[in-house]
Amino acid sequence: MNYWPACPTNLAECNWPLIDFIRTLVKPGEKVAQSYFGARGWTASISANIFGFAAPLSSQEMSWNFNPMAGPWLTTHVWEYYDYTRDKKFLKEIGYPLIKSSAIFAVDYLWKRPDGSYTAAPSTSPEHGPVDQGATFVHAVIREILLNAIDASKALGIDAKERKQWQEVLDNLVPYQTGRYGQLMEWSRDIDDPKDEHRHVNHLFGLHPGHTLSPITTPELAKAARIVLEHRGDGATGWSMGWKLNQWARLQDGNHAYKLFGNLLKNGTLDNLWDTHPPFQIDGNFGGTAGVTELLLQSHMGFIQLLPALPDAWAEGAVEGLMARGNFEVDLRWADGKLQEAVITSNAGQPCQIRYGDQTLNFKTKKGQTYTITSVNGKLVKK
Repeated sequence: MNYWPACPTNLAECNWPLIDFIRTLVKPGEKVAQSYFGARGWTASISANIFGFAAPLSSQEMSWNFNPMAGPWLTTHVWEYYDYTRDKKFLKEIGYPLIKSSAIFAVDYLWKRPDGSYTAAPSTSPEHGPVDQGATFVHAVIREILLNAIDASKALGIDAKERKQWQEVLDNLVPYQTGRYGQLMEWSRDIDDPKDEHRHVNHLFGLHPGHTLSPITTPELAKAARIVLEHRGDGATGWSMGWKLNQWARLQDGNHAYKLFGNLLKNGTLDNLWDTHPPFQIDGNFGGTAGVTELLLQSHMGFIQLLPALPDAWAEGAVEGLMARGNFEVDLRWADGKLQEAVITSNAGQPCQIRYGDQTLNFKTKKGQTYTITSVNGKLVKK
């Protein structure tokens, strides 16, 4: 969570301490994968640290401690760094080996059931609920790392055989499910309690920080995710409100996201501006910052979406220097709640797809060139 805002706010270099940390976990993580789970690849656990500790803690209470997918979750940040920078040298030499090994672990961890489907058994929704044979959170992380591995192998033009296996597992992974309240189910059984206001919303990982749930690509599942957020409420600890802020932004409900931003500042932030989860947790601060960027710019669905969740309270404004995946730098200016101008600098020369409201615009770019986009009578125009 501390690294959510790094790339979107044009601070990609701040990811390097995290990437270096992940690299130190690989060797001990390979031992954890083999000795605990009989799996190839590597993984880590919630309490991994800079001294090479990657195993689950020895504890009688495993509901928060047992998370075999902590390693793959960490590794999704490696792909995010590449996706924003498009640094192919980094991907080839550092990123892809981490991603591939993590994807291999995820595949080995899954149980292939007699009907041919794959599920994570055992699995948990960290810090909440029972041990399960297919917790939604774990499946969401696995989807993310396998998609990352597939995209990375395509970008490098290698490992077609492994890519085919990853795709086969993805195609047969137990799908997201909705329950009797219309909610996105947290576990394989429909046992969610609509009165439960637990601070964790692990099962919405695919909405944010992942990208396998979206109002654009999976509208019915997005409605189910919304019901989860309505059930959980707008309170909780500071970091939890940071999660919900980002998730409401991904649902493109700017006004509700703005309410969470206000709650985070009023009820989750101390007088010295530190996030409060007694005595202090910095992740709420970083989560809040990331949430503001998600209100103004989103690029996780393969295109750049301008002002996707602009709150009514921010009817007029401007922002400079945000980053979109594909290594595009974006400046925005709006008035009366409508886009006036977007200035987009292509730092990698990638094709660009812009979306604003129901309008889309596609164009090729040249590295280092700047393009100005305006909205004329609701239609996007490139100058």
